[in-house]
Amino acid sequence: MNDFNGKRYVVTGAASGIGQAVAELLLKAGAEVHSLDRNTPTAPVTRHIEVDLADPASIATALDTLGGGYDGLLNVAGVPGTAPSSTVFAVNTLAARTLAEAFLERLNTGGSVVIVSSTAGFGWPQRLPQIREFLATDTFEEGAQWFADHPQEGNTYNFSKECTTVFVHAMGLVFNELGLRINAVLPGPVDTPILEDFRETMGADTIDGLAGLLGRHATAGDIAEVVAFLASDAARWVNGEAINVDGGVSGAVLSGSVPVPEF
Repeated sequence: MNDFNGKRYVVTGAASGIGQAVAELLLKAGAEVHSLDRNTPTAPVTRHIEVDLADPASIATALDTLGGGYDGLLNVAGVPGTAPSSTVFAVNTLAARTLAEAFLERLNTGGSVVIVSSTAGFGWPQRLPQIREFLATDTFEEGAQWFADHPQEGNTYNFSKECTTVFVHAMGLVFNELGLRINAVLPGPVDTPILEDFRETMGADTIDGLAGLLGRHATAGDIAEVVAFLASDAARWVNGEAINVDGGVSGAVLSGSVPVPEF
């Protein structure tokens, strides 16, 4: 049984979807939850700080307000591919990286960062050289400029999640040196308010076909439970990992049992 009594967590995206489910789960388990979101959560969070994750100045202000002494950063906030490409990359990748690196000095010993990425980023091995080039940038602004100068083929959402997943893999040993952990959760389609956006950008046939294959889409609670596990002491030896949480589709694709979905 995971014990969250007295623990302090920051949750981004706590106003809706998976982030809301994570916040509610942790609050029920006795933790403090400090929310970072542009919208006000309905969950009774310990504190809410309004932030625009596409704006590095807004992120800096939020970090100053937060202070330190946390047991985890659960970075759930994200935007779908229907948003402008620069916004998708800023929120899904640049903000996630900026916050994770900032929490290297804000986490208690044994603390962890969990980032919600996506199975839509499964193509990262084919773009690893480009992603490593991006990760060599130092700041939010430098990363945004790199993305502007290096337009990528396909859906920006996919690329944003490819970068986030590789970032987590690459940072595991860095976090370990400080007695910390970082991991990613990679959901497939989840029944949240932005599912319709994914049907538009990735194709209704693909999204609906996955639900037909599995019998349903994931719920926000399905994903939140895994996020909470990775944030808990029970996952103390899990680090630098990207955990697929998609009902078995990724395993079927990797084994050649089903064709690769076309996102």
